[in-house]
Amino acid sequence: MYPSNRWLILWTVIAAFTPVVVDMTILHIAVPSLTLALGATSTQILWIIDIYPLVMAGLLVPMGTLGDRIGHRRILLMGLCVFTVASVAAAFSVSAEMLIASRALLAVGGSMIMPAVLAVVRQAFEDERERARALGIWTIVGSAGGAIGPLAGGFLLEHFWWGSVFLINVPIMALVLPVSYYFLPSGKPNRAIEWRFGQAGFLLVGLVATVFAVKTGVKGGAPAWQPLLAFGLGAILLFWFGRIQMRSTTPMLDLSLFQNPAIVAGILMAFVSTGTLAGFELVLAQELQFVIGHSPLEAGLFMLPLITATAIAGPVAGWIVSYIGLRTMATASLLVGAAAFATISMTDLREHPDIVRIALAALGFSLGTTLLGGSVAVMGGAPPDRAGAAGALESTGFELGGALGITFFGVLVSAVYRGALQDPEGALAGASIGDAAVAARTLPQESADALMAAASAAFVESHKVVLMGAAGLLLILAFVVFQILRGQKFTPVSHT
Repeated sequence: MYPSNRWLILWTVIAAFTPVVVDMTILHIAVPSLTLALGATSTQILWIIDIYPLVMAGLLVPMGTLGDRIGHRRILLMGLCVFTVASVAAAFSVSAEMLIASRALLAVGGSMIMPAVLAVVRQAFEDERERARALGIWTIVGSAGGAIGPLAGGFLLEHFWWGSVFLINVPIMALVLPVSYYFLPSGKPNRAIEWRFGQAGFLLVGLVATVFAVKTGVKGGAPAWQPLLAFGLGAILLFWFGRIQMRSTTPMLDLSLFQNPAIVAGILMAFVSTGTLAGFELVLAQELQFVIGHSPLEAGLFMLPLITATAIAGPVAGWIVSYIGLRTMATASLLVGAAAFATISMTDLREHPDIVRIALAALGFSLGTTLLGGSVAVMGGAPPDRAGAAGALESTGFELGGALGITFFGVLVSAVYRGALQDPEGALAGASIGDAAVAARTLPQESADALMAAASAAFVESHKVVLMGAAGLLLILAFVVFQILRGQKFTPVSHT
């Protein structure tokens, strides 16, 4: 007997899931507002943005296992409570450090919610056709949620203060919590399942330490021993985590799947597409507001072609791959993405905005298609009895791609910016255009204008260099994917 309220259950978990996905990207458009309101440095801004996907990457798999052990309804309700509290704390943060901690707590709540949502949907829909429809709706929301983040952030910042991008979560959760409590199926907890949170701790601390080393090492200003010590700690923990996974008969992440070349190609496609998209969105949002002078809403609307194309790419790519094959589609998508990055890097946003918009649409469709191709390669290359492990590996790669993409785009832009800067006010321009904007508020108008002009010129130059580097990365990946997928046959699958 199928649950009569199963469609209510679907929309309830989708309502819970949407803020988690939107929070991946909603802050990209808010970076200038955050920088000025909190006086945040460029390094603090990068931590504010990417602590969320970093923590999610380390906790998604163990939280999914915990849901199996204690029940997915229970872990979902706990996650909703944590996410609500963290949203309030983030909205009313009075310092960059408080906001970083709040974002980390948001990620803890989100990592409880995301695995539970899919498990609840599978429990509620026993009929395979209905389940396919439900998962299709869930996939569309997941694809579109991250894409609309910048637009939603722009709309909120146009009318409210920066904390509104977090506070909007509270009424949604206030509605979802009681509905989830009364209507979601309880499921059957399996106490026999082993929960190995310590392994996730190795992964999480190793990733954070490594990212810290990259940020502090590239930015400079810190004693040399700090990034070296952090990098050494991160490398040891990540190596130990990998060693445990390879020796375990029931690993948390089945790294032995990397022995399959098709899965390697798929993970690379997912990793690079999410990383370049997240990093580029962050840089573009700063240029549109700090350099061009757009409001947050105007910046979000300018990015609409990128947002829309990314959202529709998955369903369309699923149809394309069935006709031309994965190898051709993936290679062509990466080549288009490389061309789009190169076009944007060589085009003046002020003088030729229409050309940039067309390139943004091409880039969004390319990266969205590449992400779908990565899922097809991973799930098609994995044996049926290891599909769950492959999915966990892909999800972790997806989150890591977003976090590390933000890190590397951010530190590379900062490095080129400092080299290109001709600062009329000594060291006031700092390591980013955000630092310059904060400093300009303390100067007389003429000096502030000169400082921002120099900072803007340096930022545009850094943007060009980094985007050409991204174009080169996609070209290399296109060649690698073309070689790896030679002779491989895949059945199209839904991207989740």
